[in-house]
Amino acid sequence: MNWLTRLTRPTVKVAAAQKDIPNNFWDRCPDCGAMLYHAEIEKSDYVCPYCDHHFRLPVLRRLDMLFDRQEYTQIQLPKVKEDPLKFADIEKYTDRLKRARKKSKNEDAIVVAHGTIGGHPAVVGVFDFGFMGGSMGTAVGEAIVTASQLALLQEASLILVPASGGARMQEGMLSLMQMARTTIAVKKLRSKKLPYITILSDPTMGGVTASFAMLGDISLAEPGAAIGFAGKRVIEQIVREKLPSNFQQASYLLEHGMIDQVVHRKDLRNTIINILDLLQ
Repeated sequence: MNWLTRLTRPTVKVAAAQKDIPNNFWDRCPDCGAMLYHAEIEKSDYVCPYCDHHFRLPVLRRLDMLFDRQEYTQIQLPKVKEDPLKFADIEKYTDRLKRARKKSKNEDAIVVAHGTIGGHPAVVGVFDFGFMGGSMGTAVGEAIVTASQLALLQEASLILVPASGGARMQEGMLSLMQMARTTIAVKKLRSKKLPYITILSDPTMGGVTASFAMLGDISLAEPGAAIGFAGKRVIEQIVREKLPSNFQQASYLLEHGMIDQVVHRKDLRNTIINILDLLQ
C-alpha cells in the first residue's frame, strides 16, 4: 500500500464506484452520430431531428400512430406448438422464447389489431424486431392468416408492417412453409377486392421479403429501410462486384420500381388515409 492509497478514504472510493448513471437517457443516431435525448426521440416519433434517420418504432407506438384517435382492439392470436423440432443450439429454443416474451411483453414477433383509419375499417399487423429479430415462424404465419381472415370477415383493408430478418431457423422447414401460407392468405383479399397495403420498415429481409412483404397492392417504405433477401456482402461475394452504396435501401428499390413510395413517418398516416379513400 503506497502513500496515495493510504490518503484516499475508502468511503470516498465506494461512493464513487456505486454512483450509477442511467444509460437509457441518450441514444446515438447511427447516421449522423448526434447524441439525442431519449425523450426528444420519442417526441419526434423516433426520427432523428438532425438527419431524419428513422429509428425502429415500438409496436404499440406504431398502432397508436395509424389508428383513429389511437383506438383499436388487439386480437388474441391462435396458439401453435412452440417447439415442434425440439431445437437446441447453445440454449433451448423454449428458453429463447421465454426470454423474448419477457423482454417484449408480446407472445411472438407480431401484434395484430383492428379499428379504423380515416374512418375506414382496417386490420393491422405490426412486427416486433426486438422479438428474435422479428423472425417468422409458425406463430407469425398463423397470425397473418388470422389477420387476413379477419379482414375478409369485416370487409376491411389489411395493412402489414414487417420488420424482420426472415424465417426463424429454430423451426426449420416449418418456418419456410409460412412463406407459402402467408402468400395465399393475402391473395385471398383480392376475391373481395379489399386493399392489401405493406409498410416496409427497417429491416425487411429474407423469407419475409420473398413472400407477403412484396405482394401489397400498394407497397410503401420508410426512408432508409433495408429491404432485400440475402445480405449485401453475401451478394457481392457471389457476383464478385461492388454494389451501390444504397443497394437494398428503400430509395434504391423505389428507383428500380420495386416499391410505390418512400414515405416519411410523419406523413405515413395521411398517406394511408389517402390511399384508402381512393381504393375504398
